[in-house]
Amino acid sequence: MSNGNDLNLQEMSDPNADNEKFEHEAGEPMAKDVEAIYDIPVQISAVLGRSTMQVSQLLKLGRGAVVELDRKVGEAIDIYVNNRLVARGEVVVVEDKLGITMTEIIKSDRS
Repeated sequence: MSNGNDLNLQEMSDPNADNEKFEHEAGEPMAKDVEAIYDIPVQISAVLGRSTMQVSQLLKLGRGAVVELDRKVGEAIDIYVNNRLVARGEVVVVEDKLGITMTEIIKSDRS
């Protein structure tokens, strides 16, 4: 699913990529500026869904308990970077691990 807002993460994450295509407003290359942020760690969270319950219900949960989430099967999950919603996606299996395919980039108005 593509909505025109696809983000090419390979280009952004490849330190050997041609960063000269990024320019300041004045037309100056900003490759050095981009390289300065490569080593900054960020926290990425993929939220499958949410649920609300009382503490008494929580204490009754045991092994094998099922907690109903506010999402339906096949519905997009939310992807957060540093607690900010940045994308939606789908769960995929990569070898024996779960992964996320981004299907929509969320543009936020930063004030």
